[in-house]
Amino acid sequence: MPRASAPAQYALILIDMVEGQGHPRDRLLAGTSLAASGLTGIGARVSEEDFSRLVSNAFDITGDNALGLHLGLRLNLSAHAVLGQAFMTCRDLNQVMELFLRYYHLLSSPMLHLEQDVIDDRCVLTTVSAPREEPVEFASEMMYAAIFNTLRGLLGRNDLELRVELPYPPPGHEQVYYDVFGEDVHFNCALGRISFDAALLDTPLPLSNPALRSLYEEECARLLADLEESASVAEQTLRLLRKLEGQYPQMPRVAQMLNFSPRTYRRRLEQEGTSYQLMLDRVRAEHATRYLQNSRLPLSTIAYLVGFNDASNFRRAYQKWTGRAPRELRGE
Repeated sequence: MPRASAPAQYALILIDMVEGQGHPRDRLLAGTSLAASGLTGIGARVSEEDFSRLVSNAFDITGDNALGLHLGLRLNLSAHAVLGQAFMTCRDLNQVMELFLRYYHLLSSPMLHLEQDVIDDRCVLTTVSAPREEPVEFASEMMYAAIFNTLRGLLGRNDLELRVELPYPPPGHEQVYYDVFGEDVHFNCALGRISFDAALLDTPLPLSNPALRSLYEEECARLLADLEESASVAEQTLRLLRKLEGQYPQMPRVAQMLNFSPRTYRRRLEQEGTSYQLMLDRVRAEHATRYLQNSRLPLSTIAYLVGFNDASNFRRAYQKWTGRAPRELRGE
């Protein structure tokens, strides 16, 4: 079964960061496939298992609870490889965000799902769904610090201010969050979100080059297609259901759309430890959460949009899916 992977450059930067603190490489690589092959055997990507083990080893070796923040701040434009090159050739930050939303899976787990909105003059990037097997604090720290660092590099703005919302309680190292992002950091939120002044989207970028951007984007598209070909059936299902927002077809129809018989499709999902109903509920919860946070639609309307005829049934389902009541997302 195809497995999720992470960019090799992220693993190499983590290794360099830990070695730079005087820790031996062999302890960091212990338990990974790199322990035998060494860094010379590393390809364009490393398996999710290897990256997770590297992170676990790094926590144990360094004792750095803010490891995700410190790693994220090392992930600059060059660390994002061809996608980082494409960012630099964009016309403005608006075009950068368009590229990022199209190709961010080159830099992340395929189970991550991000959405962008402009709300009250703020550009808001929301983590609608994150890989559930990763420590949520580390994943959020690394991603948001990397986005922050990348935006500063693109805009040439060390004074850039972000609002950061995090879906977990303040950790023991919360002061590091304020040191990195500033004072506008909020914990115990419904979803992870970062936002900045939407006026920055129109900021011209100094290295804009449409011809080069087109070449880099072609390479990004090729790399993404290669990743998608090796995606698990669960990953393919999530991508399809997100595109079919509001339709939510029955399982046999989805199996047909993915070129499986219903029996084979069900068996493949069972082998991956999931089911169509779990995938469907996950996506409906994502869509409902976005409506609850970003609109003032009546609850009955939101219930209808995600496939319920009765608001009370939707409330019970949403509580089961997310552990939160719909009213909590609206501060009611």
